[in-house]
Amino acid sequence: MARSTSKPATAEPADAPKLLAGGNPQIPKGEGDAPVQAYIAAMPGWKSGVGRRIDEIVEREVPGVRKAVKWNSPFYGPPDQEGWFLNLHCFTRYIKAAFFRGTSLKPEPPGKSKHPEVRYLDIYEGDFDEDRFADWVRQASRLPAEKM
Repeated sequence: MARSTSKPATAEPADAPKLLAGGNPQIPKGEGDAPVQAYIAAMPGWKSGVGRRIDEIVEREVPGVRKAVKWNSPFYGPPDQEGWFLNLHCFTRYIKAAFFRGTSLKPEPPGKSKHPEVRYLDIYEGDFDEDRFADWVRQASRLPAEKM
């Protein structure tokens, strides 16, 4: 009887993005929608579905939004400015949305930062207020963008 020399199938394809500590996908930097979609597809578990909803909300609220992946995180920018108003990052139990001019949003997102203007929204499974998020995206996209 011949023995198989092939490796057993794994849950992840060989070319699947690596997940960094906390489950954040390691995605090569790049401009445009394609790297952001690769990041969203690589978000683990329930986070991928929420990532898709976030992306849909941003596209709906900010027609022509600019997108990029930098530092293994997706960034969103207004179509008429250089810079960014929002980025995302995966952690073990939640997605962190950073609004770079968050202190100018009404009401402010709840998470404070060591950066004076930045405010965070930590999104846990089953706890995503899409209407509030859409309102913050609309407001943030009209403010001066953060250059990075």
